[in-house]
Amino acid sequence: MALAVLNLASQARFSPGQVVMTAGVDELVRQGRLNPTPYLRRHLHGDWGDLCDDDWQLNDAALKSGEDRLFSSYQVTRDLKLWIITEWDRSVTTLLLPSEY
Repeated sequence: MALAVLNLASQARFSPGQVVMTAGVDELVRQGRLNPTPYLRRHLHGDWGDLCDDDWQLNDAALKSGEDRLFSSYQVTRDLKLWIITEWDRSVTTLLLPSEY
């Protein structure tokens, strides 16, 4: 995952910091049920996924100010949603399931 993150980060609108995933996401990746790379790429490029307009605008403002976290939500399958959160200081980006929040 580290090499993929480096390639993604070089074209990103912001630095993801350290990229980590929760145990639930890790298990889905190990089972071959989730490839998080396209969702991380979308997040790093400012495509916040399945958010309402207000949340999308909050992310855009946070991206410009650098003073708030960035949050994305992606409906991977009918039964699987992936959240990606980059901390306000851009030190860590976490991939997690809503149930793990």
